[in-house]
Amino acid sequence: MSIETVERPSTGAATAGQPMLDVKDLVVRYGNGRKASSAPAAVDGVSFSIQAGETVGLVGESGSGKSTIGKAILGLQKVSGGSIAFQGKDITSPDAARRRALGSELRAVFQDPNSSLNPRMTIGASLAEPLRVRGVSAGEARTRARDMLERVGLAGDAVDRYPSQFSGGQRQRISVARALICEPQLVVCDEAVSALDLSTQAQVLNLLADLRDERGLSYLFIAHDISVVQFLAQRVVVLYRGQVMEAGPTAAVTESPKHPFTQALVAASPVPRPAEQARRRALRESLGIRTAAAVAATPGGCPFRQRCPLATELCATERPALRRVGNADVACHYA
Repeated sequence: MSIETVERPSTGAATAGQPMLDVKDLVVRYGNGRKASSAPAAVDGVSFSIQAGETVGLVGESGSGKSTIGKAILGLQKVSGGSIAFQGKDITSPDAARRRALGSELRAVFQDPNSSLNPRMTIGASLAEPLRVRGVSAGEARTRARDMLERVGLAGDAVDRYPSQFSGGQRQRISVARALICEPQLVVCDEAVSALDLSTQAQVLNLLADLRDERGLSYLFIAHDISVVQFLAQRVVVLYRGQVMEAGPTAAVTESPKHPFTQALVAASPVPRPAEQARRRALRESLGIRTAAAVAATPGGCPFRQRCPLATELCATERPALRRVGNADVACHYA
C-alpha cells in the first residue's frame, strides 16, 4: 500500500483553528476507588489533537493503551486525569444526556463487525436503528440505509438480509455504513481492518479515505501495524506502555523514525517484496532491541529503557519529555 499524506481542507463543525478533537494529558487507570489510585496507568499523560477532515493514527504494540484511549473518547472507559474536548466542548465525563447527544457526531468502527450487528436483525434494521432513535421515520430510515449500503459498495437489497449472509469484509463495510449513517464529524476506527485479509484491507482503507474526502470526516485510526496507519493517516502518534514515544507527520515518522521503538515498528512491518522483507529483518536484528516478552514493566524513567540499546542510567531515573527532532516530537534523551 502506498503512502497517502495529502493535506485536507478544514471542514465540519469545528470553528477555524479549533481542533475537532483535543486530548490533553490523558490518564486512565483501571479499577475502582483506592485500587485505581494505586494502579499503574494504562494511559499516562497522552496529548494529541485532530483537525476537521484529518486522520490521526494511533499505533503501538498490544498493551500500549491505544484502544483504551479510543474507549475513553467514546465514553466507554472512565478517565482518571486530563481532558477530552470535542468541537471545543469538554466531554471528559459527560452526563447521560450529553453522551446521547454525541451519539450522532462521534461514532466508532471496531475490529469485530459482529459487535455492532445484531445477528437476529436484518441489515436494514441495524442501520436504521440509530436513525429511528433520533426520530427519523421508518420509511426515511430504510431509504437512507439503502443509500448508505450502496455508498460502501453493497447492493441496496442487502437491507433485507442478515449478517450471517455476508463475508467478513462485507460485514465490515456494513459496520462502516452503520457508523456513517448519522453523518458524524469524527469516527474512531479501532483495529478496523486488522482481522481482514490484505486485499480486503485495501478495499476498506480506500473506502474510508474516499468517504473522508467526500464528507470532510475526521478519523482516529487505531492499529498495531504502522504500514496500515501510514496509508490512511496524515499524522501518527506512536505509543508504548501508555506513553507517547514519537508523534508527527506520517512521512516524518514512518520514513525517518527517530525513536528506537518507532524504528523497530517500521522494521517489523511486513512488506510483499522478499528482498525488502529480508532487508528489514536484518535491520531489526541490527537495532539490538529486545522483545517485549523478555522484559517486565517497571515504574519510573523511560518505559522503553529495558529494551532500548541506547538506554543509560538517566533513562532509568528521568522520564524523557517530548522534544522536536527534525519534523517530529520524540520522547527520547538520545534520539
